Amino acid sequence: MKKLHIAAICFLLFLFSCKEAKIEEKPKDDVIPVKIMTLEKKDQAQTYRLSGRFTTEDESALSFKNGGVIRTIYVNEGDKIQKGQLLAIVDKTEIGSMVNQAEIALEKAKRDFTRASNLYKDSVATLEQMQNARTALDIAQQQVVNARYNMNASEIRATQSGFVLKKYAQEGQIVGPGTPILLINGASKGKWILKAGVSDRHWAAIRLGDHASVISDAFPELSMHGEVVAKSEGIDPTTGTFSINIRIKDDGLNKLATGLFGKATIQSSSRIAAWAVPFSAVLEGDKENGYVFVVDDDHIAHKILVKIERIQHPDIIISSGLEGFKKLITEGNAYLKEGSKVTWNK
Repeated sequence: MKKLHIAAICFLLFLFSCKEAKIEEKPKDDVIPVKIMTLEKKDQAQTYRLSGRFTTEDESALSFKNGGVIRTIYVNEGDKIQKGQLLAIVDKTEIGSMVNQAEIALEKAKRDFTRASNLYKDSVATLEQMQNARTALDIAQQQVVNARYNMNASEIRATQSGFVLKKYAQEGQIVGPGTPILLINGASKGKWILKAGVSDRHWAAIRLGDHASVISDAFPELSMHGEVVAKSEGIDPTTGTFSINIRIKDDGLNKLATGLFGKATIQSSSRIAAWAVPFSAVLEGDKENGYVFVVDDDHIAHKILVKIERIQHPDIIISSGLEGFKKLITEGNAYLKEGSKVTWNK
């Protein structure tokens, strides 16, 4: 019995010694293999992808100078028009009466001036009376000019050859002065532009004269070349964005129509100093921010926040956050945490 007791104690001591050996064999730190790249800040070309709608440079809304009842609109949406063509008129009864009154007043003023001139020659009327008659004649003449001008402004004529894009009013409707009646453009001239909204940062980077590649979902086989010709000088209060105009320079633009959706890729002439890193290097992206792992001289990984300028396949362009670091981890970062020990093949 005593022998069995001694044997049991020896067995327990053996198990304890084995456990201690296992604890001593476990490494204190895990070293994770990764791939790295050397960081180098370079001047990077800026490429921007925008979307907008097609229109023309000479798109304009036409209206009557004077309000009234619309008598006739001679065109419909989509109609082709020629410069000087009569498009719409308002009822001219009221303005016609004003023209007649002005012409009658002019005839009276002419008679009064003739009578005053003759009396002045006969020394019956004074110089002042003759001059007052002359002034009344001049005023009557200008009133006729004004009335006839308003008569002509009671009709809308095409300011250019093109197409009717929109019809805002109908016959019989009462409209005020300056109320848009028709929207037209000069599409027949081929002056097509893509109007796109951009952020303030993109607005500042894109320059006049920058080249663009433009496509439309309606005609995916049609690849067009464009040029930035205008930038807004103020923000659009409706959209909260700035706008740029890209003039389309290719032939075959008869396929386009106002309002079609288009996409543009602009190669900006301005450049920025930034880092180009592979997609695999960036973790946990959120809008313009992301996280990457860098490594120091002691092979310790550090997780840092960086600012993403844009995605430019096959790289991501980082504008800030990597200052002072020399090595970036590109693969194996999914297994890392702050302070992890890493190794790589040199």
